[in-house]
Amino acid sequence: MGTLTAATSEAARKWYVIDAESRVLGRIATATARLLQGKHKASYTPFLDTGDHVVIVNAAKVKLTGRKDEQKLYRYHSGYEGGLREERAKDVRQRQPIRIVEEAVRGMLPKTKLGDAMYRKLKVYAGPMHPHAAQKPTPYEVA
Repeated sequence: MGTLTAATSEAARKWYVIDAESRVLGRIATATARLLQGKHKASYTPFLDTGDHVVIVNAAKVKLTGRKDEQKLYRYHSGYEGGLREERAKDVRQRQPIRIVEEAVRGMLPKTKLGDAMYRKLKVYAGPMHPHAAQKPTPYEVA
């Protein structure tokens, strides 16, 4: 008797919506990464993408604990010599509120082609509205 392996084409993908308003960033990111990877399913297979789609709304109102608004730095590089740029979390929240949530979730996914495929199933919106009502996403409550 062999081990049953789930096929990616047979994976039943559900849609979840998470409201990030006044929720801690790390809690949202871990719950989202878990849903994207499919770890909440009995058919979880580490080397296959069997996860679900996740829509995060109100990303601009996510909560950072402690003094992270002042101390947390987001770094990016232009590719040119001396092109390292740094921004504080409060500035990133003003300019690109979606980026805070996206980077937190991306950091918790595998750094492979499989992780890229999982990341593509994440949709983040700064406000309460999203265009995915046709998929009938189920509300997901983060502790």
